[in-house]
Amino acid sequence: MKDILIGGAWVYANGSLHIGHIAGLLPGDVLARYHRAIGDNVYFVSGSDCHGTPVAIRAKQENKTPQEISDFYHQEFAECFEKLGFSYDVYTKTSAEEHKNFVKEFHEKLYESEYVYEKEVPQAYCETCLTFLADRFVLGKCPKCGGNTRGDQCDDCGTILEPENLLEPVCAICGKKITFKNSKHLYIAISKQECELKELVDKHTDWRKNAISFTNRYIEEGLRDRALTRDLDWGISVPREDYDKKTIYIWAENVLGYLSASKTATEIRKSSFEALWGKDAKHYYVHGKDNIPFHTIILPALLIANGEGWHLPDQIVSSEYLTLEGRKISTSQNYAIWVKDLLKQYEPDSIRYYFLANGPEKKDADFSWREYVHTHNGELLGAYGNFINRSLSFINKYWDGVVPEGVEQADISKQIEALFETVGKKIECGAFKDALGEIFDFVRAANKFFDTEQPWITRDTDDKACKNTLYQCVQIIANLAVLLHPFLPFSSGKVFAWLDITDKWKKQSVSAGYHLPEIEILFQRIDKKVIEEESEKLKAIL
Repeated sequence: MKDILIGGAWVYANGSLHIGHIAGLLPGDVLARYHRAIGDNVYFVSGSDCHGTPVAIRAKQENKTPQEISDFYHQEFAECFEKLGFSYDVYTKTSAEEHKNFVKEFHEKLYESEYVYEKEVPQAYCETCLTFLADRFVLGKCPKCGGNTRGDQCDDCGTILEPENLLEPVCAICGKKITFKNSKHLYIAISKQECELKELVDKHTDWRKNAISFTNRYIEEGLRDRALTRDLDWGISVPREDYDKKTIYIWAENVLGYLSASKTATEIRKSSFEALWGKDAKHYYVHGKDNIPFHTIILPALLIANGEGWHLPDQIVSSEYLTLEGRKISTSQNYAIWVKDLLKQYEPDSIRYYFLANGPEKKDADFSWREYVHTHNGELLGAYGNFINRSLSFINKYWDGVVPEGVEQADISKQIEALFETVGKKIECGAFKDALGEIFDFVRAANKFFDTEQPWITRDTDDKACKNTLYQCVQIIANLAVLLHPFLPFSSGKVFAWLDITDKWKKQSVSAGYHLPEIEILFQRIDKKVIEEESEKLKAIL
């Protein structure tokens, strides 16, 4: 048994979840369910990112407090994740007292480090909005490529920026020109950690390619020091006397949520927080492409500078971008599919299957309603659901629901045993699409086996052969349910109940003579008219 930490990225609590969030975060739940199934001690944690300018601005727009806004979306997030089957051990929020207290203690120790220093710097300020602006809320032109960009990073050329370097900088909220005011802040000298951070990325050749290339690029271009504090009321207060009117910069506290949430998890279980963050544990971080530097540069830099020997990231599971019907998802223009709405009409396993089988795992992916409906009807229902239904319904109809006597075929038995090994390895290395594809290759082979054996004919011509076929199909179904449980927990859970099996990651067996309960259809067909209806809703937004 090994201690496993799986950290899912923390979503800004200033607006609803959309499909881009889910596409990037679902792999975390697959990892958690798999590692539990093989017997590991899993801590799957995440939460809502409640502090910072985005939340404060949303609150001002709606004439509410930042706490009210963040609490509202935190609750919505938690409900959506639960409905989608995310098996978090702890899902919390950065505004929770446990997190704030942990962060203050961490920063107090951090400020004693040789890596932390004080500096007076110009900060972007909007005279119209009467507020200091986070880097991402400053818009202008990139001094390197001339493209339109935000104040933290140019999406066109990837250059890391400072707001004061932008050409024609304006406020992203009101569009007016900004000014700069000098302000004293604490900084972390990430530039002094180049050797340690370079060693970290070089040691992990199994990271996703985008994580390796992005991290190396940041290092090669020259790591920049980052402010630990900022001028904003909404946030965690700086644990230092002369900084009483400042808060901890959001990037320097939200990634510490992995530590604070896992500490809460170990306290709940009465297990060892030190062991979870010790050298023998394994840590996965699951997030989107735009969050790579926060997990490969920022988080490690904070952990190193704190000086208490924290466990550095092992596996970076970073997805690429997801577009919607060929266009970039835009929350500001409401051009998105909101998860809360998706869950009202479609089955959670259907949603999970699509984004795990067709998501942006290794390259950018596009969500289309046509592809979603065809994937659900053709693969999930047509191949997997159909195999289970035709097999178990046949037994219910002709054998009164009793699994007949039979003998497993040696070649199929070996295939199943091999699948547990190969699929497990693929999951552990982050190849979820390949793992799911391999399972569904076996699903298609199972349907071919049923068709070739023709039990509807051998029922009358060769009773023994018919019983062997159906007995074998039941064993296939039992093992498919276990193999697919990390991906499709709801449908697998139903099969577990029907066949009285568990999710333990090993070859399963259902005894002859076992009496099946009443079986229901696992997946409902989606009417093709949905394609046009849902597509028209998106067109109306543009």
